[in-house]
Amino acid sequence: MTQRSTRLAWTAAAATYLLIIFGAIVRITGSGLGCGEHWPLCNGSFLPPLDLPTMIELGHRVIAAAVSVLVVALAVVAWQEGQAGTMSARPRFTAYAAVVLLIVQVALGAITVKLALPAWTVILHLGTAMLLLAALIVVARGDKVLTWKPVAIGGAALGFVTVLMGALTANMGAALACLGFPLCSGQVAPTDPLQHVQWTHRLLAYALAVYVLLWTLKGSDRGARHVLWLVLLQVGVAAAMVLLSLPHLLQAVHVAFGAGIWAGLVLAAL
Repeated sequence: MTQRSTRLAWTAAAATYLLIIFGAIVRITGSGLGCGEHWPLCNGSFLPPLDLPTMIELGHRVIAAAVSVLVVALAVVAWQEGQAGTMSARPRFTAYAAVVLLIVQVALGAITVKLALPAWTVILHLGTAMLLLAALIVVARGDKVLTWKPVAIGGAALGFVTVLMGALTANMGAALACLGFPLCSGQVAPTDPLQHVQWTHRLLAYALAVYVLLWTLKGSDRGARHVLWLVLLQVGVAAAMVLLSLPHLLQAVHVAFGAGIWAGLVLAAL
């Protein structure tokens, strides 16, 4: 790979990470319909009157447009470098796969708006964004990827499920179903359906923390140590978020750490 394609891939990955966080801000502030049910227009116009929800939703769409340009540009550069023999097959075809993920992501965004934010589309929208972020990281690493680490792949799979379960928790209104920390309202086996959702997310997060801790103790993997610190910080943020009744800032930080953990797990797997 050339320096141009590597920089472009990392820029696209950084923009996708920012898009994930901004998408969370849209949900946290209740701005998902800030542009009404119009797509790709915003309230039927390219330049609508800008109240706060509209500004937040429109900002999210602008970042999504920037990600789209970067991902398509990366695929074009990957094709050019493939023709020139300067990019191997793995990063090149991963760049093409990123375009497919982008198309799915855009379609899910449109469906989410048109259907007035059903939980299942919001969760799929986030999951696709996470996969797009992973694909761009793989491209950015390029020919430095020598092998895949099975233990890290297991951690990445667990992390991905934990993130999606967190999205389900937030979108079902179950974020405060379990009061207190670390137990669920003082219980190990809650009975309320919303508590089941919240408690499952917590159990997955605890399992991920234990998994990464054992992985770190097993060897001298620097990537595992970095992920462990992120996981421990994330647990602390989650505890504060529940105990303080979900302040918006901590909710956004929680998503930022979640996406950071996912990115760290992908990098560790490479």
